[in-house]
Amino acid sequence: MSFAADLGRWYDRAFRDLPWRRTRDPYTVLVSEIMLQQTRVQTVLPYYARFIELFPTAEALARAPEPELLAAWSGLGYYSRARNLQRAAARVVEQGTFPSDYAGLRDLPGIGDYTAAAVASICFDLPYAAVDGNVLRVTARLTADAGDIMARATRERLRSAASSLLDRRNPGRFNQGMMELGATVCLPRNPQCLLCPVSRHCRALAEGSQHELPVKRARRQPVRIDETLLVVERRGNLLLHQRDNSESRLAGFWELPIAGELPGAVIVETVGEFHHSITHHQYRFTVARANVGRKPHRFQWITADQLEALPLSTTARKALQTCKSSPRKSKISQIPPAR
Repeated sequence: MSFAADLGRWYDRAFRDLPWRRTRDPYTVLVSEIMLQQTRVQTVLPYYARFIELFPTAEALARAPEPELLAAWSGLGYYSRARNLQRAAARVVEQGTFPSDYAGLRDLPGIGDYTAAAVASICFDLPYAAVDGNVLRVTARLTADAGDIMARATRERLRSAASSLLDRRNPGRFNQGMMELGATVCLPRNPQCLLCPVSRHCRALAEGSQHELPVKRARRQPVRIDETLLVVERRGNLLLHQRDNSESRLAGFWELPIAGELPGAVIVETVGEFHHSITHHQYRFTVARANVGRKPHRFQWITADQLEALPLSTTARKALQTCKSSPRKSKISQIPPAR
């Protein structure tokens, strides 16, 4: 039996029942694929359900106010994904229909080769291999490719290999099978070779090199940063500021002040700390309650009712949760949940 046949039979009986696998609607599949970029399935599941409830169609997403969109995405990170997704929805509305070919999908804002191939194969049965990090790893082991997986030449070679394996009669099932295999069996550090449905096709297993592949160049050393976030309350209101459009990554999100932004602040007590990572930056945030005399420029006093509707940054939410969990409860009781 061929590799594609072995993979397909396994996927049919072993796939995880995920909500985006119950549909071939290109809009909802696109939402799931964008959310799943660099984000774990278990993290995405509640966001996906709420997002589709709020914005069930491309038309609904296209006309959504940006603060509402960012509030729905708040906590998922990589916020440019949300903005690009809305721009893609607007393009679909402008065109009057969802693109049903690879080139049209690839032309949507924020849509790369992988996402276009995933939507094209799953929704329209088009024969394009969807190659993400999981699929690169699987293919590197299948072919025993010892090239640096971060190198462009290696990645192109692995994409070509994945395309040659593609089941052109059922490309959607094949692509989802490859992704499922990488997510549940062909794991990065501990591949479950005894459970693998395609182990007889794997050159790395035959050569005993499955634990050494794929080869990755040395990672960039992390930059460690210590900061103090201040929780400043007055009569039940919380001091926050909104990032402007010059701060593109988190533009539109609301933040707690960093100690250096409030030079006249008096720290009352330290309530805890948490860690947060953004790319290769590793932050350790100390959370402290503080008082200020006069409201500084660009900061606003936000009521508890207003707070519920604002797109809060992940660090602000983590800091408020730290305060909520401390012995002295914060007056701000309505901390917006991860949406």
